[in-house]
Amino acid sequence: MDYFRLHIKNIGDRFVPEVLIAQLAELGFESFEEGDDDLSAYIQKSDFDFDKILEVENFSLLNETGDIEKELIKSQNWNEVWESNYEPVTIGNCQIRASFHDVDPNAKYQIELNPKMTFGTAHHETTALMISYVLDNDFEGKTVLDMGSGTAVLAILAAMKGAKSGVAIDNDPNAFENAPENTELNNITNVEVVLGDAANLKDYKSFDIVFANINKNILLNDIKHYSKVMEPASRIFFSGFYQEDLKDIENECSKHGLAFVGKREKNNWLAAEFVKQ
Repeated sequence: MDYFRLHIKNIGDRFVPEVLIAQLAELGFESFEEGDDDLSAYIQKSDFDFDKILEVENFSLLNETGDIEKELIKSQNWNEVWESNYEPVTIGNCQIRASFHDVDPNAKYQIELNPKMTFGTAHHETTALMISYVLDNDFEGKTVLDMGSGTAVLAILAAMKGAKSGVAIDNDPNAFENAPENTELNNITNVEVVLGDAANLKDYKSFDIVFANINKNILLNDIKHYSKVMEPASRIFFSGFYQEDLKDIENECSKHGLAFVGKREKNNWLAAEFVKQ
């Protein structure tokens, strides 16, 4: 599958990168790389509409100053692109890396990923926050649902920590192709990878722990579906939204028997824990 890369230069103090990322996410961009003064965003070629992007004032202004570049990335060239930019990440006692990276000997959990064009390398704040929750919780014998799973890194780490089984669901065909590669790389055999969305949950009874790292609008729409596959005392961890969005998430959760437990924040991105009452 081919992708477009939107490269935004000279952000300076004119724009807030988190705002640009949120606006691009609303337009269908799937993954992002932040530099010191620039931002790259990736979207499937079929979803790329430059005219629609320029309808957003921030991007119109950036285009006028010549600070937006667009580049078509053929699928066969993606490995070269991500290998040139992909750095290993260590969060607590977990290292997420590619096969060509050196192993961190101090990391108890070693996750090897071949992410290609799939979200979930732990570079983004939301994935990092969710990984911190996985590291701090007990998964022994638990059943796990990973919504918006991307590389399936959360399901993989949960399995490493003793989860009985996992289901990783994503609507991106790249994720559906990539996640099984990553589970195999890490010798994980108890994670089922599904191409789809919350509509697929009708095929499952219940889960002990749910992860949903997507975006605010999808979360608000799908909370009712997540709640249906949770028993009392089951827990759900959300991410993919900002601090100012938490109240909306809380309000929707309360309608479906999910009580707020706590939150974690990184660069205004939030992850939050709820429990089924």
